[in-house]
Order: sequence, then structure tokens, then C-alpha cells
Amino acid sequence: MKKIGFLSFGHWTESPQSATRSASDALLQSIDLAVAAEEVGADGAYFRVHHFARQLASPYPLLAAVGARTSRIEIGTGIVDMRYENPLYMAEDAGSADLISGGRLQLGISRGSPEQVIDGYRYFGYVPAEGADHADMARDHTRVFLDVIEGEGFAQPNPRPMFPNPPGLLRIEPHSPGLRDRIWWGAGSRATAEWTAQQGMNLMSSTLLTEDTGVPFHQLQAEQIQRFRDAWTAAGHEREPRVSVSRSIFPIVNDLDRAYFGHESRSQDQVGHIDGGLARFGKSYAGEVDQLVKELAEDEAIAAADTLLLTVPNQLGVDYNAHVLESIVQLVAPALGWR
Repeated sequence: MKKIGFLSFGHWTESPQSATRSASDALLQSIDLAVAAEEVGADGAYFRVHHFARQLASPYPLLAAVGARTSRIEIGTGIVDMRYENPLYMAEDAGSADLISGGRLQLGISRGSPEQVIDGYRYFGYVPAEGADHADMARDHTRVFLDVIEGEGFAQPNPRPMFPNPPGLLRIEPHSPGLRDRIWWGAGSRATAEWTAQQGMNLMSSTLLTEDTGVPFHQLQAEQIQRFRDAWTAAGHEREPRVSVSRSIFPIVNDLDRAYFGHESRSQDQVGHIDGGLARFGKSYAGEVDQLVKELAEDEAIAAADTLLLTVPNQLGVDYNAHVLESIVQLVAPALGWR
């Protein structure tokens, strides 16, 4: 049994070929797609966060709205760039969204990815400390965030407050119990996956890794997952961790699918450069259902993960993306034993 959700970047463009032409379209269609995903039997609605781009950005109003419109599916991010975040304010926002959804928030966070602007976090008021870099700052923000969502008091109360305080030090409110176990780190390498396990966070791995050993992407990712699980066991955590991978998967069941994605049937891994180093990108999957099932059965990383996030072409509209999700949930997943 695997949890199957979608991951949307929430792109919009004014092009007449796009079904998503404004920020309003992107937000409202994201809510509608989450509702449709729940109706067709999917398990999660996840959203990518990018700043200074015509894509989804501040995730918490969207997550809260999705949580209010749905009743079963998980809601989450993949990922929030921690370089930009005030960890205490973020704890309030995340706690609120989790409570509105009834404890369904699965919050993916990370150091972030290449940006639209140079050092964009500086415009948000964050500068790495002396002797530290932006990655250190992201991990510092993460440490504070993880500490405060535990729910322990840390702030000295005012002896003459506007409203009565409970006894002792005060914590961030609203507090959502259990949220700490539902934080994921987007790891781009095997070493970062081990660090993620040591911090007691779930592992979120995407369609690229910022390293290359010459083996197919799915095998390198499967090794990353195994190293995460080994490090988790060594750290002595009591609960069972979760692992997600993301993929672009398009079953071809009609002529429209063939027109959009028939060419993707020849997709292969790619190797490129990100931030000055080699990176391996996983291929897309597209084909008739029988062929798709055969290819996906050989993906070692999907087999090793408990959650599969399907990247969706949101600009093709809600109805088409709901059709893709339904095809995967009802045709592909049962044939692979995921359902």
C-alpha cells in the first residue's frame, strides 16, 4: 500500500494556451484540484513554494483553505525554503493550518533550490551569520522551528499581561500536537538524507539528486533511501519514518493524453550542473498502462518509498489533472500492488 498524492508548482502565465493565467487562477485551481484528488481516491495534495516567481509562494493560506474544503487527504509542501522563514511565525502558521485540517499537515522543508533572484532571502531580511553561509542559516532556522513546535514554553511572560497567562513560560500558539512527527526534509544527496534521519525528520526526495555516481537515477535514489533508514535506526528514534519520492507519470488512455505526453515515452535520465556540481535528473514515465506498469515495477526508489508524489502540469487545468490522477489511482496503482 502506497500513499499517492500530487505535487503542484502552481505555475501561471498570461498565455492563451494556459488554463492558469493569474495568481488567483493558480490558488483557486489548486484548491479545486485537491478536492478532485480526494474524490478520485488520491491521498495527498502537496504544493511547491518559490519566491519571486509566477508560482505558488506563501503556502499557509492555501493549505488552510484546502484543509477546510477536504476531509481525508494529507496536505503538504514540497518544499518550504527555510532561508526565507521566520521560524516562530512559521510555527504559528503551520500550527493553524494543521488544526484547521484536523492534523493532516505534512510539511516539507529544506535549504531551498536555485532562485529567481540573487540571494533572495536578503530581501526578506535574513543574512547568514558571520562565518556561516545560506545553508547554515536554513538549518539554524529549522532547528528553532523544530524546537518551538514541540510545544514547550520558552518565553518569559509579562507580569502585567493584557490577558491572563497560564503558569510558567509561554509557548508559541496555536500549538498542534503531533506536528513535529510530520515534518519532512527535502534531501538532495545521500549525506543530507543521513542528516535528515539524525534530526528525526521524514525524508522527501524529488526527481533530482545533486550528485551522480553513474548509476540510473532510481538506483541512486534507492541508495539514498536506504542510507536514510540506516541512519534513522542508528539514531534510535522510536517511531517509523516516512519516505516520499516524486515522479512525472502519465498513463496514456486516450488521444488527448497521447497528444500531450506521447513523446515522453522516450524520456531518459539526464545529468547536468546545479550550483556548480553534477546533478542527476530522473526520467518521466509515459505510456500505455501495461507498458507503464512494467517500467514502474523496475523503479527501485518507488518500491522503497511509502509515498509517491505525482508532479502535475497544473496549467493544463483541473479537469485534465484530475483525469491523470484518476488513471493512476484506478488503473496503474492496483496493477502494481499499490492499492
